[in-house]
Amino acid sequence: MKLVLKYMKPMRAFVAVTLTVKVIATVIELFIPYVLSYILDYMVPAGNIGNVVIWGGVMLLFAVLACLTNIIANRMVSRIARRVTEKTRHELFDRILHLSSRQVDEFTIPSLESRLTSDTYNVHHFVGMSMRMGIRAPIMIVGGIIVTATLDVAMMLIMVITMPLIAIAVGLITKRGIPLFKKSQRSVDSMVRIVREDSQGIRVIKALSKVDYERRRFDKANKQLVSDENKAGINMAASNPIVTVLLNFGLAVVIVVGAYRVQGGLSETGKIIAFIQYFTMISNAMIGITRVFVNYSKGSASAQRIAEVIATEPDLCVESEDKHPAKNTGAHISFENVSFSYLGKKNNISDVSFELGHGETLGIIGATGSGKTTLAQLLMRFYDVDSGNVRIDGRDVRTIPHDELNTKFGVVQQNDFIYAGSIRDNIDFGRDLSDAEIERAAGLAQAEEFILGYDDKYEHLLNSKGTNLSGGQRQRLLISRALAGSPEILVLDDSSSALDYKTDAKLRRAIKEGMDGVTTIIVAQRVSSVMNADLIIVMDDGRIIGKGTHSELLESCSVYKEISDSQIGGAVID
Repeated sequence: MKLVLKYMKPMRAFVAVTLTVKVIATVIELFIPYVLSYILDYMVPAGNIGNVVIWGGVMLLFAVLACLTNIIANRMVSRIARRVTEKTRHELFDRILHLSSRQVDEFTIPSLESRLTSDTYNVHHFVGMSMRMGIRAPIMIVGGIIVTATLDVAMMLIMVITMPLIAIAVGLITKRGIPLFKKSQRSVDSMVRIVREDSQGIRVIKALSKVDYERRRFDKANKQLVSDENKAGINMAASNPIVTVLLNFGLAVVIVVGAYRVQGGLSETGKIIAFIQYFTMISNAMIGITRVFVNYSKGSASAQRIAEVIATEPDLCVESEDKHPAKNTGAHISFENVSFSYLGKKNNISDVSFELGHGETLGIIGATGSGKTTLAQLLMRFYDVDSGNVRIDGRDVRTIPHDELNTKFGVVQQNDFIYAGSIRDNIDFGRDLSDAEIERAAGLAQAEEFILGYDDKYEHLLNSKGTNLSGGQRQRLLISRALAGSPEILVLDDSSSALDYKTDAKLRRAIKEGMDGVTTIIVAQRVSSVMNADLIIVMDDGRIIGKGTHSELLESCSVYKEISDSQIGGAVID
């Protein structure tokens, strides 16, 4: 639980005050049965009603003080738990944002989501429970034993004998519980993944009449989660009954022995009653400790999962130019013998080389899975190449600081997103762009025509993922976002697939005329989207099988000619 202690350290003064108040509250509670014993054994037999009333008032005062101080302490504990969880969640979210694409692939999105939600909740619950019961229960146990020792040592020893048995039982159960809760959290990851996939693809699921199939898939994951949670729950549930049995057995022995000792004149009735109360208080404290250990099992498993992400070292650090010296090629973008594999086994990209000048347009075309998108991701350094060099203005992208590199690009990716908010906010994307910049970008992207059709225009509210827009409208809005920042390099990854040919042609013409000097990379399935590019490369199985202009490729690359003939029959579309 080093993670929790790290976030509590800055609050150590407040934590110390909280613990002090909790200790005071617990100590006050310990005095109440002692006062009762004193009243029964000394005040009542003396027949002095006035003293009985006075000491009864003292008992009432202790009860009120214990109540108030416990309320204050619990409120302070809740504040600490909230603060720790807030800091944990904030750092975890920040670390997730800085994970590389490879690291996200390793953790998986559903797992990161559950760590940010259910795991942080488990940590919150553990902090609150441990500071409430984790402080109160040990003081109640140790203090109760000390006080009962002053009342009757013989009976105190009976109670002490049961403590090691309880500790051993709880320890064994907790040791087995942590890995079980870890396993159940992994099952949560699997269920979250299915829910996430189905919520995103609900229209496709309904269109293909696969609702029952997805329900069965969810049921399988849900049953696995229930099974794992049952195993963990059954294991931890054994702690309370075991503790209760041991404590009740001890209490029964105390009552029997106490009765004999009172009858033999070795003890007083008030002490026995007080002793029974202390035993009950200690019993409840022991049960409270078992609950702490149950929550510790959950909290520890969750904290370890959170710490795994937070402790992940960045794997795309800026490297020195001594290791990757700059090379003045005169090109804006260059790939030199680049090879790359996502899994480190078979290459997804092999020996790719090309150069693109300032203000030129590169078209990338090829079959699905041929490596088109991978080239764009390597250029933006979402992944690092395994061999070769990717350069911008002669500098290897691995030597360019992330902030500098990222601001060079305006990008629309295949699975880009639109969040719930206005059209203006989605185009601006937190960059504080002027109205003129936003409207100019929307005009170039051919989005203005549908935006101005709304009564509230740029203030029109969009649903999450832009579900109240058509596919073509979403793509034009995303292109507006990419253009609005006046990028140095524009990357359009299959960003016009939902546009009709006429709108696509108008978009390409507007970008060419309105974004003069911007180097553009177009990843597309359509020949019409790339045919006017200064350079077109044809990808197949991670390799370049054709490179040149449209007319050159029609002569030199049979695959490109086949695609062109099948799509446009040799016609020129502008």
